[in-house]
Amino acid sequence: MSVDDEEGWRQLPMMLESDGSEWSIAITSTASDGTDLRRVSLHHNASTVLSTASVGKLVLLAEVAHGICDGGIDPTERLVRTSAEAVSDSGIWQYLDANALTIHDAAVLVSATSDNLATNVLLRRIGLDRLTTTTARLGLGTIELHDYVRDHRGPSDPSRLSSGSAVDLSRLFARIGSGALGSPEESRMLSGWLALNTDLSMVASAFDLDPLAHTGPSTGVSLINKTGTDDGVRADCGLVSRDSGQVAYAAIANWEPANADERAAVMRDMRAIGVLVRHLSDQLESGRHS
Repeated sequence: MSVDDEEGWRQLPMMLESDGSEWSIAITSTASDGTDLRRVSLHHNASTVLSTASVGKLVLLAEVAHGICDGGIDPTERLVRTSAEAVSDSGIWQYLDANALTIHDAAVLVSATSDNLATNVLLRRIGLDRLTTTTARLGLGTIELHDYVRDHRGPSDPSRLSSGSAVDLSRLFARIGSGALGSPEESRMLSGWLALNTDLSMVASAFDLDPLAHTGPSTGVSLINKTGTDDGVRADCGLVSRDSGQVAYAAIANWEPANADERAAVMRDMRAIGVLVRHLSDQLESGRHS
């Protein structure tokens, strides 16, 4: 069902500069006092399923958290990297001397730097097929991690790493914030990992936080997020929390990679969406003090 069929959703009140991109956007603010569970819900093609690059690693992280919390996975178990999982691009494990990491440390690397090698090693341990059960168990809707991370995708490989819609991704983060994604303990574990994300280049850039140190109370705002980047793909989904409430958001853009100018326009739009998210967060806070 499209969000257009649901009561309370309104169209995103802004024009997007990147008119060569297909977008899926959803933003929902929720007051912490419970008097208005959907104070504002904004969308632009929120039910459209697009390629989300590394955002789908959320499904893997959710399954790891579930396994640790129910006792099926020992977070201190050490995983050895092999040549079969080798992959370039995002992450730092490929540059480290350590050939083995604990499951916990691998999950931290995936959360903090979207580490591709750590993702593949965790996937080998967990099993890609198992994530289909994860998606169904948690009711994640359109959110899927389709494959291992690969430097090159051949004709027999899935065409994209992951996919999902903005409405399902924003709801995932809202559930993390309310302790309802799996058990409360699982939600807290996921939130702690995702707070370490160092990629604040898209929607999150509007909050002007230190990408390397934004988990402390001095900022007055808590931000957790997961991003995805690939040729022709940018995605940022997350949760902004303050004493007054929270704003869950997801913004996904897909475009033809050959259009070099489109990327810059997408990134400007991402920050503009972030300004709107920040405005909604400020509105919640001002309402608490009024």
